[in-house]
Amino acid sequence: MSLHPPHREAAEAWHTEDSDPVTREELRALITGADGGDAAAIKELTERFDGTLEFGTAGLRGILGAGPQRMNRVLVRKVSAGLGAYVLANVPDAKRLGVLIGHDARRNSRVFSEDTARVLGGLGIKVFLAHRPWPTPTTAWAVVEKRACAGVMVTASHNPPAYNGYKVYWGNGAQIVRPHDTGIAAAITKIGRSDELAMPELDELRRNGLLIDLDESLHDDYIAKVAGLRASPEVDGRALVIVYTPLHGVGARSVEAGLERAGFPQFHTEPSQREPDPEFPTVAFPNPEEKGAMDRVLALAAEKQADLVLANDPDADRLCVAVPEGAGYRVLTGDQIGVLLADYLLETSPRDKRMVATTLVSSQLLGFLAKAAGADYRETLTGFKWIGNAAMDYEREHQGRFVMGYEEALGYSVGPLVRDKDGVSAAVIFAELAAWDRARGKTVLDHLDDIYRKVGLFVTEQVSLTKPSSEGIAQIKAAMAKFRGAPPKELGGIAVEEVRDLMKSEGGLPPSDVLVFRLAGGRRVIMRPSGTEPKLKSYYEVRVEVGTDEPIATARGRGLAELGKLRDAHQKLLA
Repeated sequence: MSLHPPHREAAEAWHTEDSDPVTREELRALITGADGGDAAAIKELTERFDGTLEFGTAGLRGILGAGPQRMNRVLVRKVSAGLGAYVLANVPDAKRLGVLIGHDARRNSRVFSEDTARVLGGLGIKVFLAHRPWPTPTTAWAVVEKRACAGVMVTASHNPPAYNGYKVYWGNGAQIVRPHDTGIAAAITKIGRSDELAMPELDELRRNGLLIDLDESLHDDYIAKVAGLRASPEVDGRALVIVYTPLHGVGARSVEAGLERAGFPQFHTEPSQREPDPEFPTVAFPNPEEKGAMDRVLALAAEKQADLVLANDPDADRLCVAVPEGAGYRVLTGDQIGVLLADYLLETSPRDKRMVATTLVSSQLLGFLAKAAGADYRETLTGFKWIGNAAMDYEREHQGRFVMGYEEALGYSVGPLVRDKDGVSAAVIFAELAAWDRARGKTVLDHLDDIYRKVGLFVTEQVSLTKPSSEGIAQIKAAMAKFRGAPPKELGGIAVEEVRDLMKSEGGLPPSDVLVFRLAGGRRVIMRPSGTEPKLKSYYEVRVEVGTDEPIATARGRGLAELGKLRDAHQKLLA
């Protein structure tokens, strides 16, 4: 048994091109092992050299390591060269406008950001380089603030420690969509060897005026604008006790400053998770949605008798919330956080022409809520780039006001400040919401129940099937093809009334690998492959009316029972 010759040749060529001693040594060991017939080495090299990483719903993301299917300096340099070529060809005065580059605190994040700066500087493009790790939303905002023609954020968001990524923003501060994503991808394919790119040293670029080092004053401006988002500044938040965790990410300096400036001084950050650490030592998976990730901050909340618990993912573009319930705390779902923010902002904002937005896989609740409030509503594809662009389209075409947008995976955007999800501003506004509810004599859970009684109780669940490796990706594609070719006529005894295949642009959305099954009684099932991970995601939703005197818990029990039947029937077909 030996490595397939094309992969053997590609691995040797990559080794010759790679100037990073760490990945060169790693690749040499794999080549040697494969030459000796080591099955594991052969499989690993095949995985790394069978294709290349591509832009997904959140840009480029992958496991660190050598090869085109991994995140490394060779790939980052080529992607940066492709980005540079594209903006030079498509943006007038791109060299003067420049590209802004931010990064988080993950392994190689600073290295990748500096390589990006050197490649772009080598093309004569001015670059603005973040002086330290900071949140992803700070980069999205700063692109617009500095009037750059594009931006790059080096981050893998909430992925495990072995990952990193490369997120691209257009000059409007939103993640790239067509034609820019496909145009940049095409430009990347035309880039030759990464070791032949012009890459001046950073100090040379500084001397030539092509590299501008950003400083803390820019972050201070961002925090001031975050505090300025308060919808009810008259509400006193000084008595609200908040506990917070950044999960070893970069959120602490921003969220703490934002809460302090916005008038919420009683916050306590979980000390064992405050400082950035790319190994994420206290959590199995650095995503607040994952089991166990919130354990430490919830223990701190109990100790401090907190009124509110807030958590960011490592790059602080997502927000998780927990609130008191009985003797403990209830962690809210992404949909619950989103509709609470929407209801609060719609209730407290001027009743002008306004819009809220969410993604197709989020709960249908926001649409009902918007209708009740007399607001416009937009539903987009999965990925916050679509919400950001929908907001700008609405403002331009209808001269209306974007109130907020959210996706169920804990992503929220309040107003036009940041055209991407922003866990920093969402944290501040949710703190204000909690203080506002308290001033009305209500809890956050009371507020949520009021929404359910107004528009119905929506019970949701997401199930992800992880299928790593190329074999797993093939299985995911086969499952989508199976349901696309022969969609079920019923699930759990409930008739499927409508099937929408977004690959055919059904529903007025751009083509996307998504299937939507609408069932009798307002039930819904959605299937889609993840754009950033080897997962097949399925989303289930049931809506139940709440009786006049019916306890919410009773209505939820009815909904959960229905949801379980729907989920189990669908998952059985996937098995």
